[in-house]
Amino acid sequence: MRLPATLLFPPTCPGCRRHVSQPGTLCAHCWPALRLLERPWCEITGVPFSHDLGDGIVSADAIANPPVFDRARAAVAYTDVARRMVQNLKFRDRTELAPWMAGWMMRVGRELMADCQVVVPVPLHRRRFLMRGFNQAAELARPLAAQGGLDFAPQVLRRRKPTRQQVGLALAQRELNVRGAFEASAEAAIAIKDRRVLLVDDVLTTGATVSACARTLKRAGATGVDVLAFARVLPGDFRDAGWGSI
Repeated sequence: MRLPATLLFPPTCPGCRRHVSQPGTLCAHCWPALRLLERPWCEITGVPFSHDLGDGIVSADAIANPPVFDRARAAVAYTDVARRMVQNLKFRDRTELAPWMAGWMMRVGRELMADCQVVVPVPLHRRRFLMRGFNQAAELARPLAAQGGLDFAPQVLRRRKPTRQQVGLALAQRELNVRGAFEASAEAAIAIKDRRVLLVDDVLTTGATVSACARTLKRAGATGVDVLAFARVLPGDFRDAGWGSI
C-alpha cells in the first residue's frame, strides 16, 4: 500500500514543497538554511552563546530577570525555513509535520523530559481552536509525550480570554496581552499536583506566553515547569525585527 500512496502523494520538503526521498526530511536547498540550536547555551533560557564559557553557565539576562519557568529549550532558530515549517503546520493544516518536528525537539529536550512527568501544550482560545480545527502546540506535545513515556494532559490549561496575535508586539505589550489569559482546569490538581511539567509550544519569542502559563501551572501545584519549543526567535533577531528586547 505504501508504493501507490507514495506515487499519488510523493513526500515533499516541509520548507519549500520540493520532492524529497523520505517524509519529514528537508531538501538540499533548505537543510543548510536551518540553524539547529546546540550547546553552549544558557542553562536556564537555552539561548546559545557565541563562545563556550563552561558547563552550567547562566546568561546575565537570566540572572537579572529570572524567568517564571525553570528551563527552556528549542530545537531550531526561527529563520526563514523554520518559519515556513511553523506556518505550514499552523495555517496550512500540515499536521503530518508535527511528529517530525517533535523528533527534532526530542534532540534538545531529552534532559528536560527525563525530569518531567506530564506534558502540557500551550492552549488556544476555544474560538481560535474552532476556526483552526486543531492546536499546533498539542500536535507537537502528543508525540513528545508518547516518545518519552510521559502523561499527555492537554486539558490542564485553558485560555480564558481571546488574546490578540503576539506577532509584531513588543515585550511589554506581549506581557500585557497574556496577563490573566490562562487558568488551570479542575482536573489540574490531579494531573500536575506535585509533578514537574513540560510545557510545549511551537515558537518561543519573548517568553511572555510560556511565562504566563508557567505561573498558572505552578499556582495549580506543579513543582516545576520546563519549556520545550520547536523554534525560538534569538535576541538579536527579535531586536532587528523592531519588536523590542527579548
